[in-house]
Parts: sequence; structure tokens; C-alpha cells
Amino acid sequence: MNPYILVINPGSTSTKIAIYEGRKQTYLKNIKHETEELAPFSHVADQYEFRKNIILSDLKENNIDLNTISLVMGRGGLLKPIPGGAYRVNEAMIRDIHHPMAEHESNLGGIIAYELAKEIGPEVNAYIVDPTCVDELEDLARLSGLPQLPRKSFLHTLNQKAVARRYAKEEGKHYEELSLIVTHMGGGITVGAHKNGRIIDVNNGLNGDGPYSPERAGGLPAGQLVDLCFSGTYTKAEIHKLLKGKGGLVAYLGTNSAVEVENRVLDGDEKAKLIYDGMAYQVAKEIGAMATVLSGKVDVILLTGGVAYSDYLTSMIRDRVSFIAPVLVYPGEDEMMALAFNGLLILTGELTPVEYQ
Repeated sequence: MNPYILVINPGSTSTKIAIYEGRKQTYLKNIKHETEELAPFSHVADQYEFRKNIILSDLKENNIDLNTISLVMGRGGLLKPIPGGAYRVNEAMIRDIHHPMAEHESNLGGIIAYELAKEIGPEVNAYIVDPTCVDELEDLARLSGLPQLPRKSFLHTLNQKAVARRYAKEEGKHYEELSLIVTHMGGGITVGAHKNGRIIDVNNGLNGDGPYSPERAGGLPAGQLVDLCFSGTYTKAEIHKLLKGKGGLVAYLGTNSAVEVENRVLDGDEKAKLIYDGMAYQVAKEIGAMATVLSGKVDVILLTGGVAYSDYLTSMIRDRVSFIAPVLVYPGEDEMMALAFNGLLILTGELTPVEYQ
């Protein structure tokens, strides 16, 4: 009988849970959270007990026996910079989750998985894999122009690496022998240069680098940003919200829905077309930059994430970058499957977890 794996993936207004029997998904639920339910919590990490109890109630209502679970996988968050791979959730990680580098819902994945594993029994462990804070940058990629402001690695590591490995398997190759450019396009956009199994350069898609996205401002003119910060119009918190949450499509068009914007484009909205085309333009430009990181030796360019469902957008990007390498599209996020697959590798001994320090 195949082992059962419980997967936890918290989002800003929802928590996805799934049960996998080996590689087969046997249960999936996207639990929505109303704004009013989350409002009482000052910090994201404080939501873990509330979300854990909802998960337990849902599993009970659907007659899922926790005693059948062999392992719990959680989405990893903004811990200290660490290399890619699988990490057992331990007390050191829980400590850092409560004092994260930045507030983000992904921080909840590890602590909820840890608490659920304890509910199941002492023989069951919780793990995270390829969290948002993975840092495999080369030293050259850290330089910014000011020593006080080194470039940092924040990206959609889990989906980028999952898609890269999926492509490698389809081609009968090893991820560790390829040079790839992987672009994740969702609420944020990250473009990573993957070389021999490491992401050696990537834009900081969390709060201020690279292309603008549905809700993030991306890289901004530095001098003008400084003037805006000291204009007296905005508080520090409001500036941060402009960078992440109220930037990009939200700032220009009042919505973070790429589908809505595309529909407006197709209905003849010229402003929407300019802004949407601009996002594709900036993504293509970032891909071009990452091609130089790989010295032009790029096996393939992979486009992924929820926004990659848009043929309109991906076609525009392909038109600009296909001279570099073939472009393949893997729409959607493979995070649940990626977490489950890595959990299975841990159980079979094919992947050795690292102890978080």
C-alpha cells in the first residue's frame, strides 16, 4: 500500500490541503478565509492555530483518518537564506517562522504542518521543500551598487524548480545538467537563471525588482522612489504596500486579475492594452537579462504560473525571446504536486532532508 502524504499550502485568503496516496491525489480542498476572519491577527504567523483547527475540522468532516498519514508537507516561507532542498520542520525553524524576514502567508506552511504532525503522532514528521527564501545566488548577482543594499533572493522556488525538473524528465535529462530560464507569473513575477541545478540569479519578486506584475511594482526609478518616500504623502507602511499589493496592474488599472485586464484588452480598452503589453515587455526584457547570466547558452525558456494560461501574454513574450532559446509554457502552479512528490522521495529515501539550523 502506498504511503499517505498530507500537503498544506497557505495563501493570503485561503488554505489548500490535499491528500496523496503515493503520486495519486485522493483529496483536495481549497478552504477560503474571509477578510473579517483574518482581521484580528496582527501578524501572519499568529493565524496558524486558527487555520490548523479549520483543517482538522475539514478532514474530520470528510472522514479522513489522520492515523493513515505518514508525512506532512508544508509550503516553506521567508526564513533565513538557505540552499534549495527539503528541510525537517524543527524548533529552530518554528522560532524563525515567528520572527520572519518579512510577513508572508507562506510562513504559515511550516508551522501548520508541524502542529498537524504532532496531532498525528510522534513518529510523523513535517517538512518544507524549496521555500521562498532559497538563496543559491552567485556572488556577482548579489552586487547592487551600494554595499548597504545587497540584492536578495526571493522567488517562487517551489514551482520554478518543479517545472524545471518536469521539463528535464520529459526530455530524459537531469535538471542538474541543464541551463534554463524559468519565469513564474502570478501575483508576483520572478525570472530565474537555472544552471546545473542551482538558481544562480533571479529578480527579487517580493518587494521591488524585475517586471511589474498583477500586484507588485517591480523595479522602480530609484531617484523618483526616494522623492516619493520623502514627499510626506505616504507613510513607510504605505510605500511598502505600493511595492507589494497595490503596484503593477492594481496601480494602473485597479485590479490584480490578469483575466479581467485581458478581457478589457479584447474589448478594445487601449489603456489596458498598453499596461498589459508593458508587463509582457518587462518580462521579456528580464528573460533577456538572464540569458546574459547564462552567457547565451540557454537550453529552453519555461513560462509558468497562473498568468501563463494567457495565450495573449505568452505569445507576446515568445515573440521577443524565442531567438534566445525555445519557449515552452507550463501554465498553473504545480506546488501541491511538487510538495507531495518531494514528500514521497523523502519516504523512499531518494531525498535526504537537511536539518534546519
